[in-house]
Amino acid sequence: MIYLDNSSTTRPFDSVIKAVSDNMADNFGNASSLHRMGVNAEKTLKEAKKTILDRLSAEGELYFTSGATESNNTVLFGIPKAYRHNGKRIVTTSFEHPSVANPLKKLEEAGYEIVRVKPPKRDEAQDYEQRIIDAVDDNTLMVSAMWVNNETGFITDIAKIYTAVKRRNPKTIVHADAVQGFCKLPSKGLKADLISLSAHKIHGTKGVGALYCAKGVRFEPLLYGGGQQKNLRSGTEPIDLIAGFAEAVRSYPDCTGKYGALNERLCGKLAELPDIAVNSYNNAKNILNFSVRGVRSEIMLHFLEEREIYVSSGSACSKGKTSGVLAEFGVPDRDADCAIRVSMSPFTSESDIDALVTGIADGIVRFRR
Repeated sequence: MIYLDNSSTTRPFDSVIKAVSDNMADNFGNASSLHRMGVNAEKTLKEAKKTILDRLSAEGELYFTSGATESNNTVLFGIPKAYRHNGKRIVTTSFEHPSVANPLKKLEEAGYEIVRVKPPKRDEAQDYEQRIIDAVDDNTLMVSAMWVNNETGFITDIAKIYTAVKRRNPKTIVHADAVQGFCKLPSKGLKADLISLSAHKIHGTKGVGALYCAKGVRFEPLLYGGGQQKNLRSGTEPIDLIAGFAEAVRSYPDCTGKYGALNERLCGKLAELPDIAVNSYNNAKNILNFSVRGVRSEIMLHFLEEREIYVSSGSACSKGKTSGVLAEFGVPDRDADCAIRVSMSPFTSESDIDALVTGIADGIVRFRR
């Protein structure tokens, strides 16, 4: 099996599976309990927080959630309630994940002004981040931008935006959806008041994520209950999943050079095939989006699946629908209908890339008209 759909989800590391299993068997106490089992669970929780914060190179608080969707919703609905007098403008991008884009639609219906900044077109000489910064005014409550786009890999310089926005309006809260960049890009490119994370994108398990919150920043909780995690995220903490999340962070290697070499190899081999359009640019090297013109995405995807090669036609959340995100990046509908997203992991090898390209070449011969 060749799995190249790691932006959708990842295979847990063996060490993560062991950490989860061990904690399920031997460390199943409630972290709020006062007895030894509860104290041991709380210790695991604190150690996991430190591990993740160290990887972020950030000081502040970390709240564990059920995943990045909950983290994003907590920010987008919790910040307007906590800072209701700071303004009603929110600046974002036009290519956010649905867990950001859809809450923003709800806020827009409630009377908030949502400014959606488009990405630069390929080879367009303009400072894209500056357009986000320039959209901030005295009435801007928040900026929310994803670090790495899940469909094209496009990178936004969040640290640059944060620094400039704070100079322009110190009251503006900066949020980053860092799901696709965390552990895959250097943390120096990420600085924000609030950061959303997900375990299952970095070889942890599904069902657990986190929300980083800088010192002095507050938000109203999305969930109310027993008051766990400083009353800001109620619910008994899943210590087993949290331990697995921390182990994934510890185990994720520096793949910067590897991803760069694999991306270069894939682009080079695709260039040898007829009528291929690469849709990614300014992208994290573990993600490449391209169109096999003349062969619809779904057809090519299932053809490759027959060879046990697994890729995506875009965001898993879109369930095969033509991507609106690609249109924001200037990809015409005819190419979006033929788009394939390849997303790599530390397990990906050169032979995996070669087998993928061979499969695509064979698919072209079989299906292109």
